Amino acid sequence: MSRQGDLIKELSDKELLLNLYMTQLIILAVALLIGLLTGNIFQPFTYITFRVDHLFIGLAFGVGVVLMEWLLHIFVPKKWFNDGGINERIFSNRHPIHIAFLSFVVAICEEILFRGVLQSQYGIWIASLLFALIHFRYLSNLFLFFLAIGLSFSLGWLFILTENLLTVIVAHFIIDFLLGLLIRFQKINEVR
Repeated sequence: MSRQGDLIKELSDKELLLNLYMTQLIILAVALLIGLLTGNIFQPFTYITFRVDHLFIGLAFGVGVVLMEWLLHIFVPKKWFNDGGINERIFSNRHPIHIAFLSFVVAICEEILFRGVLQSQYGIWIASLLFALIHFRYLSNLFLFFLAIGLSFSLGWLFILTENLLTVIVAHFIIDFLLGLLIRFQKINEVR
């Protein structure tokens, strides 16, 4: 983890953001490529339905996950949440509007790939494992790795229950946005 932390420290703010946006572009391209290879490039978008009740379900789910993580920050050692400083570097100096934009981009790109393509074609196990693996910074921290798998399974079940990709996108957005704000305003570290 320290090697990864050192690499993160060497990146300029602009390079870090460029890497984040490029990663999301690659994730979206992979989703569209898999869709193309399986015969329907627009298949993930057929799972998007605008329903107000599903938006509220996604909102409630996202807030619930953030509250659960907040509680975990109270009861587990701080080192268990060490991701090499990536999340802090990404969010600590961002304007809240930029945090919202980042969260929006990540939620859309990742959920199109993981729920809209991988889970719908290969199942929740494959999607959840790949979701955790793509967040490679968690591989050296078993707690965060299993937390990522658990989050992915939870999002996967939300997708199964609602059959609506928009619900999962909203939940993912809320999780990233609220946790980003907590990091930005240093509230996540002050719970002890």
